[in-house]
Amino acid sequence: MIISRTPYRISFFGGGTDYPDWYLENGGDVLVATIDKYCYLTCRYLPPFFEHKIRIVYSVIELCQNVNEIKHPAVKEILKFLAIKTGGLEIHHEGDLPARSGIGSSSSFTVGLLHALYALQGKMIGKHQLALESIHIEQNLINEIVGSQDQTATAYGGINHISFSPCGEIFVRPMTLTQERLKELNAHLMLFFTGVKRTAEKVAKSYVHNLEQKEKQLLLMKEMVHEAIAILSSNNRDICDFGKLLHETWVAKRSLSSLVSNAHVDSLYETARGAGAIGGKLLGAGGGGFMMLFVKPENQKK
Repeated sequence: MIISRTPYRISFFGGGTDYPDWYLENGGDVLVATIDKYCYLTCRYLPPFFEHKIRIVYSVIELCQNVNEIKHPAVKEILKFLAIKTGGLEIHHEGDLPARSGIGSSSSFTVGLLHALYALQGKMIGKHQLALESIHIEQNLINEIVGSQDQTATAYGGINHISFSPCGEIFVRPMTLTQERLKELNAHLMLFFTGVKRTAEKVAKSYVHNLEQKEKQLLLMKEMVHEAIAILSSNNRDICDFGKLLHETWVAKRSLSSLVSNAHVDSLYETARGAGAIGGKLLGAGGGGFMMLFVKPENQKK
C-alpha cells in the first residue's frame, strides 16, 4: 500500500496571473505557501476476490469494473493518463479540510494521487514533472478552468515565488527567510472558515475569459508579489506592511468580478478589520471558503 500526504496551500499575492489565458501573453507571478493541513491518499492493488475491479472511496464509494465507469473526474483521467494495467485497484481519500473551500484541495488531490500511483508502480518522479503533469491533467484532460499555481505549490511545498513565462515555462524560487522572520509571519496569520462552500470554477468563469479587460488590476496584483517579497526578505521592514499589502490585493481582487465576494463575506471582513485585522483576503477564486487574516498577536483574541 502506498500512502501520500500532500499539503494544502494559501495564496498570498498574484492569484489570477497564473491562468494560462493571462500569463501566456503577459507573464505571471504568485507568492504562495503550503500549510500543515493535508490531503491523504492510499492506493493499493486490489486482491482478485471481489466482484468489482476498482474501488474508490471519497465522499461516496464507487465500485467499478473499468476506468470508463469511474465518475470522479480526477481519478478517471489520472488512471487513463498513467495507463495502469492491473487486475484491480483501490483508492481511499481523506482530507484535513473540506473541499471547495479555497485551499487548493482539488489540486492537492490530483498531485497526491498522481504521486501515489507512480509510487505504486515503483516510479519516483521529481517535483517539477509532478507539477506539470498535474496542470496538464486538470487543464487539458478534465478541462477545468483553473490556474497553474495550486498544482505547482502543492507539488513543491514551502513558501515559493512562482513565475509563469509567456512561453509556458514555470520557475519556482523558494523564499529563503530567517527562522525569526518566518515565525513572525506565522504569528500574524489567522485562518477562518466562512462556512460557505463554493465551486472555484464557477467564480473563475466570471472573469477568466476576459482577463484582458482586467489588465490594470492584474498588473497591479503581479507587482504586489515583488513588493511582498521585498517586505519579507528585509528584516528592517515592519511585518505589518505585509498585512497592509494583503488588504490592497483583496481590494484589487474584488474588482475582478461581482462573484469574488458577497455581502456575507464583506461583512465578515469588515468585522475582522474593526476588531484589529490589518488586512486579509479570501483564499482561492473567491465567493466563500477560507478567509486569511493578518492580525497582530495582541489583537487575535478579539
